[in-house]
Amino acid sequence: MTEDVVRFGACNLCEAICGLRFTLRDGAVVDIRGDVDDPLSRGHICPKALALTDVRDDPDRLRRPLRRTADGWREISWDAALDEVARRLVEIRRAHGSNAVAVYLGNPNVHNYGSLTHGPLFLGQLRTRNRYSATSVDQLPHHLVSYWLYGHQFLLPVPDIDRTTYFLVLGANPLASNGSLMTVPDFRRRLTDLQGRGGRMVVVDPRRTESAQVADEHHFVRPGTDAALLFALVREVFHQGLARPADYVDGLDSAREAVEEFTPERVAAVTGVPAADIRRIAAEFAAADGAACYGRVGLSTQRHGVLSQWGVQLLNLVTGNLDRPGGTLLTSPAVDIVGRGLIGRGHYAKWRSRVRGLPEFGGELPVAVLAEEMLTPGDGQIRALVTSAGNPVLSTPNGGQLDRALDGLEFMVSVDLYLNETTRHADIILPPTTALEHDNYDVVFHALAVRNTARYSPAILEPPADSRHDWQIFGELARRYRKMWGGKRTWRDLRLAVQSRLRPDQLVDLLLRTGAHRLSTRALRRRPHGVDLGPLKPALPGALRTRDRRVHAAPAELLAALDAARAELLTPLGDGELRLVGRRHLRSNNSWMHNAPRLAKGRPRHQLLMHPDDLAARGLADGQRVRVASRVGAVETEVAASTDMMPGVVSLPHGWGHDRPGTRLTVAAQRAGASVNDLTDDAEVDGVVGTAAFSGVIVTVEAAG
Repeated sequence: MTEDVVRFGACNLCEAICGLRFTLRDGAVVDIRGDVDDPLSRGHICPKALALTDVRDDPDRLRRPLRRTADGWREISWDAALDEVARRLVEIRRAHGSNAVAVYLGNPNVHNYGSLTHGPLFLGQLRTRNRYSATSVDQLPHHLVSYWLYGHQFLLPVPDIDRTTYFLVLGANPLASNGSLMTVPDFRRRLTDLQGRGGRMVVVDPRRTESAQVADEHHFVRPGTDAALLFALVREVFHQGLARPADYVDGLDSAREAVEEFTPERVAAVTGVPAADIRRIAAEFAAADGAACYGRVGLSTQRHGVLSQWGVQLLNLVTGNLDRPGGTLLTSPAVDIVGRGLIGRGHYAKWRSRVRGLPEFGGELPVAVLAEEMLTPGDGQIRALVTSAGNPVLSTPNGGQLDRALDGLEFMVSVDLYLNETTRHADIILPPTTALEHDNYDVVFHALAVRNTARYSPAILEPPADSRHDWQIFGELARRYRKMWGGKRTWRDLRLAVQSRLRPDQLVDLLLRTGAHRLSTRALRRRPHGVDLGPLKPALPGALRTRDRRVHAAPAELLAALDAARAELLTPLGDGELRLVGRRHLRSNNSWMHNAPRLAKGRPRHQLLMHPDDLAARGLADGQRVRVASRVGAVETEVAASTDMMPGVVSLPHGWGHDRPGTRLTVAAQRAGASVNDLTDDAEVDGVVGTAAFSGVIVTVEAAG
């Protein structure tokens, strides 16, 4: 009998980065369990980790480059594929300029350190301003607020969940997400510990989410009104004399004046949260021995996402909970992505999109403008697209429009495992290895974790013959593109020549050795469970990146944005309207996970959720097939009655819509569902940074014809 081999690594399918124990037999994984000795996840595991082998062994997974031909898709060699990609992109840039080539990066790139280390080597050479990513789907408001308040887009304070006694959650569902911009595996046990020490979790959400069901308190809130609620809470802290800000915080007088009109009574009429509860929550939050306000996707994906995230930061810093144990703290990661400049400080509106004039942030335009930049003729029109690990047809607003726009491109290349709803438009698909087949260090998510830890994950299985890792694909494209483009050599070319020949583990080793904890990949290899670097600690004002090392609580840009939005924020929503919100499930982080049999099994999860009273008012019944329509499109799906929905609000999950022709997603197609982004509106965006307003879209629901 073959002896079993045990190896340790981590799951990189979501932000929780849970440590895993793999048992191998005859070169195959026969068992996956949580690593009880991992200092961050402590043995926690969720269904996604068990599906790692489903992805690796998926018959639909692409293993060799594909080229589109008149007779269908054909496998070609790596050399032929890489040469053709470089040649076509150079030709289009020479003919139409740098901005004629666009880039879209999906969020799995951030889970793969090879993409982070080597992707920029190729993508940077394109010199395009048409850069887009999943960041502008739901994250830019966080970064812009941190840039203005703290001086760097990645100074993102993390709730100190292991020591807090009052956890206020808005527009987030950490029990399903395992945290987001807050790496928090094993959230249920951490919540149990919080409640066991006498603490409370209060959830504010238009749906009684999985997190709300285990919280101490839940309040329905009308979609798109969170900013008004947060400003009312901040106002109450001031009015009740409970403000306790640090002495390095400036601008609070301006902030207090700006929120003065947001009285509990006025805000109750807008949000649906009673005035008495607003006053009580403000008082309890301010009085707690360590409180943390946390707002995530639901706050960022609305018309006032930036103002909502500003409200979160204001509440934390006005009550003295910023940089306080039990409040919100900055991490001290082994790889310092802020201090080493791996992620830039950020910049705002250095240029704007060609058609609509929406601002860039940190070198990235909001993805809400991607389709119009392809469809609108003129100088700078997008004619070619590079995608990596992304499916924007299903994950960005007005996906139907983007679907049509992709058909008109001169050239498209995708670095992706699957022939999906987006990559079916590509001319070349370059498939990388899967998570089990390459090593990894979670550069970003250790920097967002609720505890400072470090862990290197070696490859668990051998990659298929003649395969390429992401970093090898990008490195080869970088060399070939540079050679074909030609021109005068610069110091960047020397860096490219050196860096493209180093492996990701060698590059990260340099960063670990020069980091605050003086680690190395060699040291981490000897500690396969990871290294505990201790709890989060106060770091302000020293860690601030503002020029004067002070927090700027009320930047002029945010005060102006609030003035512009004030009337809308204080006006109740229209009666009788249905507002659409999304939702997330533990088994469904990304659209491509719908092709994993272990994640797809069980009860269907793609229905439209709707309150029974809203069903009755429209003569509809539970389980009926309905037509949901918005300004930009319509879908048909089954409806499910749910008292977990706030009356006047309906919910459809993201990532579905696997009924488009020309894909190879056998399992997903069996439960296709409907794409919520065939309903979301690319014209409805945050007024400051242009993030799509997925939450609060006005829809109608009627019986399907």
